[in-house]
Amino acid sequence: MSTLPTASGSFGDKPQLTFPEGDAPGGLQVQVLEEGTGPVVEAGRTIVVNYLGQTWGGHVFDNSYDRGQTIDFPIGVGAVIGGWDKGLVGRNVGDRVLLSIPPEHGYGMRGVPQAGIGGGDTLVFVVDVVGVR
Repeated sequence: MSTLPTASGSFGDKPQLTFPEGDAPGGLQVQVLEEGTGPVVEAGRTIVVNYLGQTWGGHVFDNSYDRGQTIDFPIGVGAVIGGWDKGLVGRNVGDRVLLSIPPEHGYGMRGVPQAGIGGGDTLVFVVDVVGVR
């Protein structure tokens, strides 16, 4: 039985992931690292987040912390990968969430080669839910 990576820092800090031995767990894994007390994120709303994305045991392929600005997008409506839609709806503003997203809820067998995401890669994100509107 594999466990999830651990993330350094707290809400608002750029996290660093430490991976356990072994393979990624199957299925979508959602772990709330810090509980927020803000409004609930509902499907169809626009969510505002900071995030770091890394392949399982591999490289960081994207993060908003280094850019110094959040991103926002509609949540729960298929505008982003399924793991984000399924893992972030129902969270609260102020939550820091770790998502382990298998390929079927991520980029599938195509991957995103230009980002260094291979077909079949499990993706790990740390997401700080900054706002919802």
